[in-house]
Order: sequence, then C-alpha cells, then structure tokens
Amino acid sequence: MIAAYLQKLRLFNRDARLFLIASGLTGFAVDGIRAVLLNLYLLRLGHDTVFIGQINAMGSLAMSIFCLPAGVLGARWGIRRMLIASLCMMAAGYGLLPLVEFVPTTWQTGWLFTTYILASFGMSWYYVSGIPFLMGITGSEERSHAFSIQIAISFLAGFAGSLIGGMLPGILAKVLSISPEDPMSYRYLLFTAALLLIPGIVALLATGEARFNQSQERVTDEAGRIPYGPIALIMIVVALRFAGRGLTTTFFNVYMDMELDAPVALIGALSAAGQLLSVPVALATPLLVARWGNGLTIALGSFGIALSILPLALVPHWSAAGLGFIGVATLFSMTTAPIRVYSQEIVAPNWWSTISGALNMGAGLSISVMALGGGYAIASLGYRALFLTGASLTAVGALIFWLYARVPRGELARQSL
Repeated sequence: MIAAYLQKLRLFNRDARLFLIASGLTGFAVDGIRAVLLNLYLLRLGHDTVFIGQINAMGSLAMSIFCLPAGVLGARWGIRRMLIASLCMMAAGYGLLPLVEFVPTTWQTGWLFTTYILASFGMSWYYVSGIPFLMGITGSEERSHAFSIQIAISFLAGFAGSLIGGMLPGILAKVLSISPEDPMSYRYLLFTAALLLIPGIVALLATGEARFNQSQERVTDEAGRIPYGPIALIMIVVALRFAGRGLTTTFFNVYMDMELDAPVALIGALSAAGQLLSVPVALATPLLVARWGNGLTIALGSFGIALSILPLALVPHWSAAGLGFIGVATLFSMTTAPIRVYSQEIVAPNWWSTISGALNMGAGLSISVMALGGGYAIASLGYRALFLTGASLTAVGALIFWLYARVPRGELARQSL
C-alpha cells in the first residue's frame, strides 16, 4: 500500500511540484500567521467584535462576488496568469494593511477595509484558479493524491505559521520593550507574512499553462448547456459546510482571547495543533476515497464537522474549545480534496473554472454572512448561540448532500458513491 502511494507521488510533474511550493508558502503566510494574528491585531487597535465581524464579512463578500467572474477570466486570460496575479494582489493587500497606523485617523477604517478587500479579491482568484490548474497539470491516476498532498502541505505550512504567529508577538514585545497589548509586534509579523508570498509568485512564474484533456471528461454536455444542477448543488452544500467552518475560523481566536482569557501563545498552539493533525488526515484521504468514494467521504466528514463544533458551544473551557477547533480543522481537511475533485469531475473540462467559481462563491458568501451576523450575534446572544447555529447549518448541508448523492439521478448517477 505504501509503495503504491509513493508511486503515485512520483507521477507529479514539475509544474505540480512548483504549485505545491506556492501552496505551502501561501498556507504559512495566510492560513498560519495571518489567520492567528489579524483579528488579534484589530483588537489591539481598539476595535470590537462587531467591527471584526464586519471586516471579515466584507472580505468574504468581495471573494464571493468575484468568484464567478474569476472563473470566466481564467478561461479567457489563462489560469496560470490568474494565479500569479492572485498572489500579487494578496501580497499587496496584506502588506499594506498593517500600515494603517501611519495613515490619518479619519482614513484608518477605510484603509483597513480597502486593503483587506484587495487581498480578498486576490484570494478569490487564487482559490478559483488553483483547482482547475491542478486538474490540468495532473492525470487521473495521481489526481486524488495531488489534491490531498496540496491540502496536507497547506495545513502543515499553516501549522508552522500558526505556531510561530502565536509565539512571536510576546517575544517581540520583550525585545522591543513594549506591552504585549501593543499592536506594534503584530504589525511587523503581518507585514512579514505578506513578504513571504513573493517566493510563491516566483514559483508560479516558472510553471507552464495548464492543458485540459477532453478525454478526462466524466460527464459530457453535448449541447454545451450550463450544468445548472451540479453548480447549484455544490454552491449550496459548500455554503452550508462553510457556515460552521467559517464561524469557527473567524471567531475561535476572539472567543479564546475575550471570553476564556487564554494567552496568545495558547491560541497559536491550538491553531497550530489543528493544522498539524490535519496533515496525516489529508494524506490518508485518498485511501478513504478508494474505500468509500468521494461522496460518502464528503457526507461523513461534514457531519463530523458539525459534531466537532458542539464542544465550543456547550463547554466554556479552553480545552473543550481547542478540541472542537482541532476536530473541525482535521475533518475539514478530510473533505476538502474530495469535494474539489468531485465538483470538477461531475462537469466537462470546459466548465471546470465555472464550477470552481461556484464552489468558492458559496464558501465566500457563507463566510461573509456568518462573519457579519456573527459579530452582532456575539454582542446580543453570546458565543453559545453562535456556535450552535454554525453546527446546525453544517449538519443540514451534510444531510442535503447525502440525500442527493445517495439517490441515482442526473449527473450524480454516474458517480460511484
């Protein structure tokens, strides 16, 4: 089994390896350092949970609005060019954001929203283009492993970034002889994270354009009609799936900091643990898919995400919150590669960018609504209601997907579930 697994990895071509390098750098900078420190930086600047919810919501809304146009642009302009442009925009947005302290006070709110939206536009391009790009540079034999390795590398890099992001603010505060509550150390680290995206841009510049082989089709569309059914299914399921994931990712560090009074180092360590444990789970995903199929893996993993959110809602202790967060992270990693491959394989290659845009649009809209509503929900109802809502919506999404996928119909009738 191990030899067969390693043989699949040897099939990765040069472009796939370069893309994995860029994914690792993005995971370290964005999913690691930025994810742990950005909300805490905003708190140190004096903003409340409502503002944090608003800025996260606007970023996610910007992502979702541009997802479908990004798919169209990728098909016309070239997916590789879209990927390179996406990292440039992310580096610019995240690099300019921590300079907010140097602009006039009346401009600071606009500066934060503008730079974060710029980075979010870039992130939407990155996620929308990354899926069909990896589809185009891999063959059917190694594709499931390639997606799983990409997820694993992103989580491993995110683990390292989360761990470092949690530890360094305190260390820098001592070196600079400033209070741990001073935003200065957070500013330096966020700026450094943006600079780390530049080597990822260089790696993508060395790749070639993805080529789509029409023999890879599993669902044909002779009339050239838009596959509305699969697109709607993926958008709805992903939106509900991200309801729980988005709330947990957005407000876990805020909940730990404000409600449980946990130190930043502990928040970073728990975030890092979630990223680290996600790596072996992601690596094992092709084995689960070989046994269960993509559909059942997605359904069971999504139900597991909903159950993992419950400790955050019901047990107000850092250990329970950490356990729930880690459960969400690991099960999310288990379902991410299958749902990406699944969504691509239920449409013809000429619709890969479109359905990738729909997938990411569903995710972005969900995160936007949850982040915006979550900030107000915390202020009026508390964290328990927030997390229970996320768990319930994720469970509904898992149920919808399971009910649809288990009954032979339309495009999904051709899948082995």
